[in-house]
Amino acid sequence: MAADHLPITKFEDKIVETVKANPVVVIIGETGSGKSTQLSQILHRRGYTKSGSIAVTQPRRVAAVSVARRVAHELGVRLGDEVGYSIRFEDQSSEKTRIKYLTDGCLLREILSNPELNQYSVIILDEAHERSLNTDILLGLMKRLVKMRSSNLKVLITSATLDGVKVSRFFSNCPILNVPGTLFPVEKLYSAKRPASYLESSLQTALDIHIREPPGDVLIFMTGQDDIEKMVAKLEERIGHLEEGSCLDAIVYPLHASLPPEAQVLVFSPAPPNCRRFIVATNIAETSLTIDGIVYVIDCGYVKQHQYNPTTGIYSLDTVQISRVQADQRSGRAGRTRPGKCYRLYPSSVYLEELLDATVPEILRSSLAGCVLYLKSLDLTDIDILKFDFLDPPSDNSLEDALRQLYLIDAIDENGLITDIGRKMAELPLDPSLSRTLIEANELGCLSQALTVAAMLSVETTFLHNRRKDKDKKRKQPVSDLPNGSGWGDHIQLLQIYENWAEAGYDRNWLIDNDLQVRSLKFAKDIRKQLCQIMQKIAKGAVDVQSNHRHKESRLQYHGLRKALCQGYGNLLAERMIHHNGYRTLGHRSQLVQVHPSSVLESDEDGRLPDYVVYHELVATSRPFMRNVCAVEMAWVMPILKKLEKLDINKLSGGMHANKVPESNGNPQTESSKNEAPESAKEPDDHDGKIQAARERYLARKGKK
Repeated sequence: MAADHLPITKFEDKIVETVKANPVVVIIGETGSGKSTQLSQILHRRGYTKSGSIAVTQPRRVAAVSVARRVAHELGVRLGDEVGYSIRFEDQSSEKTRIKYLTDGCLLREILSNPELNQYSVIILDEAHERSLNTDILLGLMKRLVKMRSSNLKVLITSATLDGVKVSRFFSNCPILNVPGTLFPVEKLYSAKRPASYLESSLQTALDIHIREPPGDVLIFMTGQDDIEKMVAKLEERIGHLEEGSCLDAIVYPLHASLPPEAQVLVFSPAPPNCRRFIVATNIAETSLTIDGIVYVIDCGYVKQHQYNPTTGIYSLDTVQISRVQADQRSGRAGRTRPGKCYRLYPSSVYLEELLDATVPEILRSSLAGCVLYLKSLDLTDIDILKFDFLDPPSDNSLEDALRQLYLIDAIDENGLITDIGRKMAELPLDPSLSRTLIEANELGCLSQALTVAAMLSVETTFLHNRRKDKDKKRKQPVSDLPNGSGWGDHIQLLQIYENWAEAGYDRNWLIDNDLQVRSLKFAKDIRKQLCQIMQKIAKGAVDVQSNHRHKESRLQYHGLRKALCQGYGNLLAERMIHHNGYRTLGHRSQLVQVHPSSVLESDEDGRLPDYVVYHELVATSRPFMRNVCAVEMAWVMPILKKLEKLDINKLSGGMHANKVPESNGNPQTESSKNEAPESAKEPDDHDGKIQAARERYLARKGKK
């Protein structure tokens, strides 16, 4: 659709008038209104880029890149000059850039070096309804920034479905503008009952549309990359078996955050003549990206959502029902070019009675360690992390969990104040544990290896699991000659895989032969390069970041890396049980966990796994599993256990609990701790007891050896 026909262009004068009169404006622009691409151009035309640039944040990398590309095209400029973008590990902007699209995480990083963001005259927080963790932090920081720069800063919060009244109240009752988006009516068709398989039901619905409905492209919502790949393969196969000439030609495209840029661009290309496009997408297509030509939408009714339990430390990636807001977003995608249809694969009673009104904000279902470290690193005297002004404040439990984690990896001291190490950690665009690992590795002389591990852990997938399973059915021997981590575990294996690839000259065919994802490994190589540059900036003295191509496996070489991992993941430690290979986590509330079946951690000649391990995350499937595990030594673990012994949540939180008995303060005999004990009496929250028990088990093991 031409930019001048987008609904938002009719409201240009009203928008400019409102922005001129108010430091903060909330703009509710329905899907397809053009807010993401046109708002920045409107303000650019009206002179707002004369005193600074316009920053437009997006929750997703794919959206930041695609929208920047679209705006550059509309303005007839080269991407990276007047219009640019900045995402993690990639910056396509310059001193010439006047309109900059960037992920909300990248804007947070810019605040670290320039808390007042003087380079910007306008900041637009787009797609704020997604309520990503970073967006919620930005909302709080913008509230503070507007007070400081009220005369020369404009903040626009834009969304398709945001609770505008709630945000307006948050920003002292700022004005709300509503811009319509759906240009044509959309007929909503419900299923009589829930399908046994939403994938099969989506497939059949897509074929029915293709055979019976007039021309028009189809957008199919799936929950994740695996479902999308299955759907694309099945749809292509079934369409290929249709009688030639019985219907339109068809082309099927996947769309998800892990796609390489060249594959993303294909989705936005118009269909060839007499051809129907099928786009199979995650919820990224709900609001972040607008695809022209969509007439039919198939809504499976589900989405994959990360959940984090601060009490157990367990992450889960659950397939959950969408909210009504998401359902409305999905249906709205069908009415942009002509009247459309939305096929909801669930009954109307589910929409009316079961779906939540809105999606649960990420801040209420995430680990807050990175968020707390970030806010503490700003070192602003007017910000109290535990009283920070969030739109939806997280629970005390989540904040306490974050403080414990940061204390155990030396990011904050026992009084909750950020340390020098913590400041360095905040400069790295990584999870706090990985940041801490790199800093420790630099001290131990194994930074090159740690950079590789960090890069490999930062890509979503490495192994082609589906292909491996298929091959396993056909043959019993190993699928490839991949290294096995020398028995030390998964972090070491990831390092060895990368180094073997480097020795093979970064050959694409080597990856294919070993069932490794080409895109993921190339991305890991790019990330490693970026991390090298960042580490060279923040580290003192000479930094060895070169990958050792003449790597030789030996216990000595991995000693430093494993020690660095132990320091970085000191908040994610586990101790093997004496009589079996189950593990008990060491921390606030210990629990029994298992090593994930995919791990390459090896047992000794007696069948025993290592006494102590660190893990990347706990995931819950049939039971709690540790994923990405590495063996560590008792001597490295003991100092961390001593820190656990001293841990006082009341001091860490700066007196937040002054009026109540601390939940865990080293004195497990209080009545409070008895009352708050978990249902299983086998897992008491007793730091002194755990330390003593660990020492006794260690001595018992030494005696046996």
